[in-house]
Amino acid sequence: MTGERGSAAFGQLPPAANSSDSMAPRRIRHCAVARPFASALIRAAAAAVLSMPCALPVPAVEPHEILDDPVLESRAREISRNLRCLVCRNENIDSSNAELAADLRLLVRERLTAGDGDEEILEYVTDRYGEYVLLYPRPRGANLLLWAAGPIVLLAGAAFLVRRQLRRAAPKDQESLDGEEKRRVAELIGD
Repeated sequence: MTGERGSAAFGQLPPAANSSDSMAPRRIRHCAVARPFASALIRAAAAAVLSMPCALPVPAVEPHEILDDPVLESRAREISRNLRCLVCRNENIDSSNAELAADLRLLVRERLTAGDGDEEILEYVTDRYGEYVLLYPRPRGANLLLWAAGPIVLLAGAAFLVRRQLRRAAPKDQESLDGEEKRRVAELIGD
């Protein structure tokens, strides 16, 4: 292997121009693997970006569950978005494939066709399954404490930080001198 450009073996660095000079610059040949790897990486990134819409949640409503009246169906979907699947936890029943979610979707549609209003249906389901079934619990009773806890902690933390900064910035008060100390200071200064 020589020090000329283009004659170095693949993956090896050519020797320095002057072997006694360890700080001499070395030329690194372009690796033949880098270009295909970069293009494969770009293709993979493009495929990931283009497949993002496929990863969006798809409603799990079965065709036999859909109501004939589009107005009632849209109301059913809106109510279903506010009810939590008790099996999947933080997923609404409209997006869940669990059997219990399907039963709840059917229950909502039955109550709608019976003529119940949205709030009546939510009350019925809440009475039957508890407050936990609501994806966004109402801010009342014990839930009020949970709703208020976040802002209260945030304000308390901000007040703590402001007070800490003010303490650091404020000059420390020096104890005032009594009459004897003032006389002695004046004596030392020569007043």
